[in-house]
Amino acid sequence: MALIVQKYGGTSVGTVERIGNVADKVIKMREQGHDIVVTVSAMSGETNRLIELAKTASERPSAREMDVIVSTGEQVTIALLAMALEARGQAARSYTGWQVRMLTDSAHQKARIEQIDSEAITNDLQQGRVVVVAGFQGVDSDNNITTLGRGGSDTTAVALAAALKADECQIYTDVDGVYTTDPRVEPDARRLDKITFEEMLEMASLGSKVLQIRAVEFAGKYDVPLRVLSTFEDGPGTLISLDEDDTMEQALISGIAFNRDEAQVTIKGVPDHPGVAANILGPISDANIEVDMIVQNMGGKGLTDFTFTVHRNDYERAVDVLETVQAELGAKSVVADAKIVKVSLVGVGMRSHAGIASRMFKILADESVNIRMISTSEIKISVVIDEKYLELAVRALHAGFGLEQE
Repeated sequence: MALIVQKYGGTSVGTVERIGNVADKVIKMREQGHDIVVTVSAMSGETNRLIELAKTASERPSAREMDVIVSTGEQVTIALLAMALEARGQAARSYTGWQVRMLTDSAHQKARIEQIDSEAITNDLQQGRVVVVAGFQGVDSDNNITTLGRGGSDTTAVALAAALKADECQIYTDVDGVYTTDPRVEPDARRLDKITFEEMLEMASLGSKVLQIRAVEFAGKYDVPLRVLSTFEDGPGTLISLDEDDTMEQALISGIAFNRDEAQVTIKGVPDHPGVAANILGPISDANIEVDMIVQNMGGKGLTDFTFTVHRNDYERAVDVLETVQAELGAKSVVADAKIVKVSLVGVGMRSHAGIASRMFKILADESVNIRMISTSEIKISVVIDEKYLELAVRALHAGFGLEQE
């Protein structure tokens, strides 16, 4: 017998029929002798509907009241799932975030979990009940309802698993696991049986949408084994854990991630002196623009070129800021390009194998794909290339590193 925390997203509980299917899956696990705690999101589209409803009442609703209204979406889902379980003969009890006493800070719409009172859940489990907890929400020390922001239901599930010392946290979604890359780009992409927290964190930060970064960070911190599974088809899914076992001696690369939401900006002919990077990136930071990759080229005659990437949504604002900086520093010009992408190799095997970068660069060169920027870490190599070469680059790298093979 194991204690398992399951999380079902909005698509998985999008209709009453699908909620019934979730109830059947939960009961199947119960019949295997496991104790089950379920976390659910609002039904697909419901949170957006509630946000639009709020905007009809006020152009600028307060963050506190927005949390109150959007939290009702999950309240509907937990009640419906508990009803479906009871209708099938399985005792169940639903809880909102404040009823569980999922204590958070007071940062409305982006609250962070501080403590969970697991007593009521433990008592229910001992009495044979399935416990259904609303995801995405909590309560602060002043009893204000709070919400956790994007990916909040994943974070709720992981936090519950940590507090209850669960054997596994299962994230049910519309895909059957984590793949070597996006199957829509590379049809030969393969589902991974397992992956480390480090690798998953890199994949999530680089554009993989399977899990939210925050939930992976939380799971890694508290060593909560995560498993990504499909709600709609049976299968083993992908296990995400701390254990690297012998993967460092086997797979060089676990996956290829890519991000289409990048833009590149360059300020050319900047006077090269100490503090130039701060003079450029300071105003960018002040404009609340996050910078990703950075390259500074040593120029001649006391001048340098400074290049970095930002999210494509921040592209025009970044250019505006740099044009002001250009005038202040006496730089020659500002050049920008929004038609670029970032492609990354991820794998713990990089720690014990040399030559991964050179192999990557040769594969791209053989396909006449020019590399604009390069960034590396212990388990990741990222390159910026022209957007038009994305699919070609991903497929070539996938084949070149043999990722279609078991």
